[in-house]
Amino acid sequence: MAEFTLVIGDKNTSSWSLRPWLLMREAQIGFDEVSIRLRQPDTRQQCLAHSPSGKVPVLKHNGQLIWDTLAIAEYLAELFPEKQLWPTDHADRARARSISAEMHSGFQPLRTHLSMDMLGSHPGVGHSSEGVAQDVARVQEIWRDCRAQATTGPFLFGAFSIADAMYAPVVSRFRTYGVACDSVCRAYMEAIWSLTAMQSWIAAARQQQSA
Repeated sequence: MAEFTLVIGDKNTSSWSLRPWLLMREAQIGFDEVSIRLRQPDTRQQCLAHSPSGKVPVLKHNGQLIWDTLAIAEYLAELFPEKQLWPTDHADRARARSISAEMHSGFQPLRTHLSMDMLGSHPGVGHSSEGVAQDVARVQEIWRDCRAQATTGPFLFGAFSIADAMYAPVVSRFRTYGVACDSVCRAYMEAIWSLTAMQSWIAAARQQQSA
């Protein structure tokens, strides 16, 4: 049994579950996984059996419960400082936290009209909905700005960090809905999509869909 247990939702649609799962896999932090099927009559009851919020994801560690994706990421960053889950540079770390918090609390039109469907293909769907174009433009602005300042590596701050985990589901959404991106954003999306952990998540999503 691993020291950590991560309770998550469906891999095809649970964007919030993907974030800590991907982070822990990339950081090579071992964990047991508990999966709860979403949008079922007993989903909330199953979630409440693991988390007081009645939602996933939730991390279990040494009798503690840590719910909310960003709280889980911060908890792991404090437990494993040597893994440098946030950028080491003070200014980069502040910027990484800022864009992660922006993703955590914002982009509601994007979430609503371009919901995560990793295995689907819906090019053009939702693009004209109110607020979506602004959200798409802002995400790409963030990616371009971070990549312009990164000196090494293909990710937002060079090495993979919590910020990349926070934006990984958006990469999936942009692919699913055929969002047009410039070369900088396409390169970043490819770096995320080609991660071994990301491909493992996608393969597991296919297995869940066929079960």
